[in-house]
Amino acid sequence: MTDEAPAVPEPIFRDDFTVELVRSSAQDADVLFAARVSTAGEQSIDELGKDPARSKGLINYLMRDRHGTPFEHNSMTFLVSAPIFVFREFQRHRVGFSYNEESGRYRELQPVFYVPAAERKLVQKGRPGKYEFFEGTADQYKAVSSAMEDSYRQSYAAYQAMLAEGVAREVARAVLPVGLFSSMYATCNARSLMHFLSLRTKDERAKVPSFPQREIEMVAEKMEAKWAELMPLTHAAFNEHGRVAP
Repeated sequence: MTDEAPAVPEPIFRDDFTVELVRSSAQDADVLFAARVSTAGEQSIDELGKDPARSKGLINYLMRDRHGTPFEHNSMTFLVSAPIFVFREFQRHRVGFSYNEESGRYRELQPVFYVPAAERKLVQKGRPGKYEFFEGTADQYKAVSSAMEDSYRQSYAAYQAMLAEGVAREVARAVLPVGLFSSMYATCNARSLMHFLSLRTKDERAKVPSFPQREIEMVAEKMEAKWAELMPLTHAAFNEHGRVAP
């Protein structure tokens, strides 16, 4: 009787990402007490007990004239689930962000992979810096989905085979693609988040146009929606003044 190879779990293919706000200390009043310490000293702490809407003009002034440090006295921690290639773009944002990602050295990675939704634009035309994306055909979408799913199945089967042979996780993981889902905590303040959003979202209100990859924009949009609920006056001022980080 021979030993049978363990069954390889069936991969899960996803076209959506999740963003959870797991902890926050962020409100519009945080901007106000930080700004007013320059003129009111220790009495500036009284701003925490006041309605920040009464000082909407100050928030707009700080945003318009790019007095940025008052927007740093807050914190938000997000749990993000997305493909590895999205996290590699996150790593471009180092100032004001802290990251901790799950490790393929210490846990067996799960077979969850990214396959674009049918509405994801597939065709790139033009040169770098000037290119545009256009809708793909049904045949192109079918080719993308088929190629990705076949590749994911093959790579994860190879990963499982190495693990079954006793190969260390940190070695076996090298066969897995960047379309594999990972999870991480990302902590930032409003100022660093505004800088992130200015580069990772495309919005007609922006003074400086940005052309992000759609996948990281999907994550950024979810982060922005949660931040807007926490600091609505700051978010409104960000939009009013061209979505430029102060």
